Amino acid sequence: MTSSQFPAGLASLAPLYDTILCDVWGVIHNGRAAFTEACDALVKFRQQGGQVSLITNAPVPNEQVVRLFEPLGVPMTAFDTCVSSGDATRAELAARPDMTVWRMGGDEGWEHDRFLYQGLGNTFIDNNNADLLLCIGLRDQLRDQPEDYREEFSRAVAKGLPMLCANPDKQVRIGGKLYWCAGALADIYEDLGGQVIYPGKPYAPIYQLAIARLSELQSPPRRILCIGDSPATDVRGARLQGYDSLYVGTGLKQHGANFEAEVTDLLADYGEHATYAMTGLRW
Repeated sequence: MTSSQFPAGLASLAPLYDTILCDVWGVIHNGRAAFTEACDALVKFRQQGGQVSLITNAPVPNEQVVRLFEPLGVPMTAFDTCVSSGDATRAELAARPDMTVWRMGGDEGWEHDRFLYQGLGNTFIDNNNADLLLCIGLRDQLRDQPEDYREEFSRAVAKGLPMLCANPDKQVRIGGKLYWCAGALADIYEDLGGQVIYPGKPYAPIYQLAIARLSELQSPPRRILCIGDSPATDVRGARLQGYDSLYVGTGLKQHGANFEAEVTDLLADYGEHATYAMTGLRW
């Protein structure tokens, strides 16, 4: 396996690619404010003729992702389209219109989670007398731990319920703090022997959806670079789809002085290789 390259900025890579699939949280913002250099890099890539799809494991439709950009300072000129795990999850639900679905949502309640399923034909209940478990996140993101759900999940697994995991991420950094995501619950479900369906990164459905939407806007992408801050989802997803990847160190792990050594060790821990790596996305 060849070593990762460590370019000074995206400018040196831009001539090699016509399309970027870029992660959102941890790359262009941290949930509190935009990363100005990262946003400017995507703007400049588009100004040179490239196309950008933001690709995020947020468990809501893309409209709910994009509506937060202006308050955070993310410019709409930084991307052509946005595709979320929520979009891909809606497609999975739409393909199962006759299924009764047990919703397990985040701590903002079903009023927030409804964006995942409003307008679809599924019947929703709040217990395991269902055909499918839709896992959006922990019920109480501030106080719950994933292990709190093991006993409840064991009963669902015993009934043969597959889980549809709306967000394969295990953790997300909001400001300076890490919070658990649905992917951590999916790990426990699989550990108990349950079946999990993953529409988001690093799995194919979300990439196929991003490519399809870009193809509707312009010509089909040919030379694709995936950018992200997670070895387990962004770097692995790029490899599984056969795309080059750029790992940026603004997300889950805080790096010290020897960035190159730390990235090499981090990726090795996940059994992954990034084509490129930078401390943060910049032009």
